Amino acid sequence: MTKTLKPQPLTRDAFASFGEVIQTNGANSFQINEGTTTRFHDLANVDTAEQNGRPIISIFRGDPRPMPFPIRIMERHPLASQAFVPLSAKPYLVVVAKPEIMDGKSITAEDLYAFTAQPGQGVNYARNVWHHPLIALDIQSDFLIVDRGGDGDNLVEAYFDEPIAVLDC
Repeated sequence: MTKTLKPQPLTRDAFASFGEVIQTNGANSFQINEGTTTRFHDLANVDTAEQNGRPIISIFRGDPRPMPFPIRIMERHPLASQAFVPLSAKPYLVVVAKPEIMDGKSITAEDLYAFTAQPGQGVNYARNVWHHPLIALDIQSDFLIVDRGGDGDNLVEAYFDEPIAVLDC
């Protein structure tokens, strides 16, 4: 394995090239329901309209990954964004590739970024952003997923013959 990625904290600024961080901290908010509820408004761009797409909501249950972790696959969604919102209070890892990379076979270890998402932080991958599938840590964890249903093929995967990186938390 060619490189060890040290995950950095997930922040809006650090993740902006890849999509949005979904969190209440710093979000536009206002009171609703007779003042008993705070609405954190418009936290991510749900982008699903391409080729008659529609938003769908699912729950993914991720098994914890052992560390150190070899990166063997990346994926992207050419027709829509994809949001992950943790339903457990556990950190998880996010691995993305530079946004200008369109061919998965050309991804190198130097193109990867790793982020540690804390409890209360979700991510919304922008359309076409290469990312690693769900990486739960410590325990089996559930995530609310907002992505696309409809016509067309919205998944491109790139597998690597040799792992190109290892995460070291």
